[in-house]
Amino acid sequence: MSNRNSHQNKQAARERMRTERERQAKKERARRQLVVGGAVVAILAIAGGIGYAVTQMNGGGNASKEWKAAAEKTALVKPAHTTGPQGTTVVIGDKNAKNTLHVYEDMRCPICAEFEQYTGTTVAKDIKNGTFKAQFTMGTFLDDKQDIIGAGSKNALSALGAALNVSPDAFLEYKSALFSAKNHPKETDDSFAGDQKLIAIAQQVKELKGNKTFEKAVTNGTYDRWALAMSKTFDDTKDVTGTPTLKLNGKILSVDGQGVPLTPDQFNPLVQQNLKK
Repeated sequence: MSNRNSHQNKQAARERMRTERERQAKKERARRQLVVGGAVVAILAIAGGIGYAVTQMNGGGNASKEWKAAAEKTALVKPAHTTGPQGTTVVIGDKNAKNTLHVYEDMRCPICAEFEQYTGTTVAKDIKNGTFKAQFTMGTFLDDKQDIIGAGSKNALSALGAALNVSPDAFLEYKSALFSAKNHPKETDDSFAGDQKLIAIAQQVKELKGNKTFEKAVTNGTYDRWALAMSKTFDDTKDVTGTPTLKLNGKILSVDGQGVPLTPDQFNPLVQQNLKK
C-alpha cells in the first residue's frame, strides 16, 4: 500500500508540475504579447507623432493656408496712396525725387526689426528731406517657413494696408511701431496673427489711436486680399532672396558685397556713393 501510495503521490506530483509549467508558459506567452503589443503601440504612436510633426512642418492644416484661403474669397480693396493694377506699388516721399530707395521686408523678420530699430529714423529723415523717395514691397514668406508657420506676416501686412489707407505717415509710423524692440515678437512667435495685438500697437501711432475706421478694417480683414497681392509681388521679384533687402536706384546695397547695411554708419555711406547727383 505504501508502494502504491508512493506511486500515486509521484504521479500526482508530476501532474501538478506539468500543470504549473503549462500555467507559467501561458503566463509567459501573455506577457510577451503585452510587451510586443505595447512596443507596436509605442512605435505607431511615435510614427504618428513624427507624421504629425512632418505634416505640420510641411504646412499641413497651418494658419497660413487657412488665412490665405479665407483672404482669396474676399474682394480686392486697394489702400489709398497706392498705384498699380492691384495697388501693390507703395511709394512714399517727394514724387519728383531723383533717387528711389526700394525696401523689401517681412513683418516677422527679426533682421528687418534690427534695421528699423537702428536705421528706420534715418530712412524717414531722408524721405522727408528729399534725399530719396521710398518704395516698399512686403513679403510674407516667413509664415510658411517650416520651423515657424503661422499667419502673422500676412495679417500684419493687411493691417499696414489699413494704416496706409489713413496716410503715408501712418503707414511709416505704424511699421516702425510693429518693428520696435518693445513690440516685435520673436520670429517663431505668431502673435501678429491676432487682430487685437495689432490694434493695441496701433494705439502708439497718433493717427491710428482710437481710429475706428482703421480698427474695423483690421478686424474685417479689408486689406487681406491686398496683402496676398503684395506678397506675390515680393515673390515675383527674382533678385530678392531674403529680407531686409535695400535697393537704391535699382542697385542692391550691401556691406562689402555681403551683409545688409543695418546701422546708419553702414547705410549712409552706401547711400551717398549711389545717389544720382
